[in-house]
Amino acid sequence: MKRIWPFLIPGIVLSAVGLVWTLQGFNVLGGSVMSGSSLWATIGPIVLLAGLVLIGIAIAISRRRRT
Repeated sequence: MKRIWPFLIPGIVLSAVGLVWTLQGFNVLGGSVMSGSSLWATIGPIVLLAGLVLIGIAIAISRRRRT
């Protein structure tokens, strides 16, 4: 179980940050300099995808250790 934490925790954080940046970029979440900016509408999904990849790696490691 210890081997998945270096992938799982950053994956969750990156996914959350990427989601917020994406929503701000698409002006769904307002009240920020980033709101409505196409730059953050581009960076957000990339960061979100990187986080999901890390979570996928953690799940794969966890499944491989069980068998």
